[in-house]
Amino acid sequence: MRRFLFIIALLPVAYYLLCVVALAYLRYLPPPVTGVQTQRVIEQVWSGEPVIRDYRWRPASQISPHLPRAVVAAEDARFFLHRGFDWEELHKARETARDEGQSMRGASTLTQQLIKNLFFTTHRNPVRKVYEWALTPVAEFILGKDRILELYVNVVEFGPGIYGAEAAARHHYGITAADLSRQQAMGLAAVLPAPLTRRPQAMGWYTEIIEERMQQLGW
Repeated sequence: MRRFLFIIALLPVAYYLLCVVALAYLRYLPPPVTGVQTQRVIEQVWSGEPVIRDYRWRPASQISPHLPRAVVAAEDARFFLHRGFDWEELHKARETARDEGQSMRGASTLTQQLIKNLFFTTHRNPVRKVYEWALTPVAEFILGKDRILELYVNVVEFGPGIYGAEAAARHHYGITAADLSRQQAMGLAAVLPAPLTRRPQAMGWYTEIIEERMQQLGW
């Protein structure tokens, strides 16, 4: 019984180490599948819906530079300044949550979001957060900023069953990721907070905010 309990206790550590090994692999190669993609396929099968998983990896050189810039402006403006955690945004989120009497939400950096997308699901729980916080500095060290951003724009969800820049560009605009204009890239970045319900063409108000942030960042 003790041996069984010992093995059970080691499982979280084993999964953490597995994620670290996976990050080393992802430094050079694209992920064949992600945690969020697996979650969505299971949800589709469970609900009896057609299984949709449009995921097409493209290297950064084949993605319009407007998209990663728009994503940074929309999701993590201090991405190139912090080391995985934006303490300034965390403080703001904590203050807002305290003033509104709600639990703290938001303030996740692109690195934290990438960890969630790769290894976990969209469900909120304390265990995922512990892993997320433990793996974020490892990802920053192993991958570096450019690779983190390349991975992010390739795996993040842009719509139901739509993952990454290439699939998103084809689905929403009928073009390749390399051909995305500045306006189209901002439209894709605008759906990220709620990709299952938002559409780029209906996000004009938010694209204006992203445009302003991009200008502030010198883009």
